[in-house]
Amino acid sequence: MLDDADLRYLRRCVDLAREALDSGNAPFGSLLVSRGRAVAEARNEEGGGDPTRHPELDLAQWAIAHLKPAERAAATVYTSGEHCPMCSAAHAWAGLGRIVYASSAAQLTEWLSDLGVPPAPVRSLPINAVAPDIPTDGPAPELAGAMRELHRLHRTPRR
Repeated sequence: MLDDADLRYLRRCVDLAREALDSGNAPFGSLLVSRGRAVAEARNEEGGGDPTRHPELDLAQWAIAHLKPAERAAATVYTSGEHCPMCSAAHAWAGLGRIVYASSAAQLTEWLSDLGVPPAPVRSLPINAVAPDIPTDGPAPELAGAMRELHRLHRTPRR
């Protein structure tokens, strides 16, 4: 169940997703929260040609470099969209704790299908299909419209 603090962090993730879109990337943004404060944030950077530059992967790598294992286990990753399989695996390998997401993989799959976007090269799976022991919360119905619109804008030719 999402509380007010969860929604506040998720709104920042949506802002980061907007920043990613504005910089020519797919709209995804994430925060790493430890001990009640955001310690790192990232946005999608795959537009430069590296399709693995997902914010969730960047945060998992940051956490390994900067947090002790117990701190990672107690940390929460907030993200605009449910982790892809690559990022779910990185999250689990890093020993991070809870994931809270604004929009689900199922929602994104539906939205992209509605826009006529062909399927990605990797199957979209829920986090727990890849990393079954990670506690997850989401999606946030309050943010679905904003996320759907960001993905629409990303897939709509700009004039």
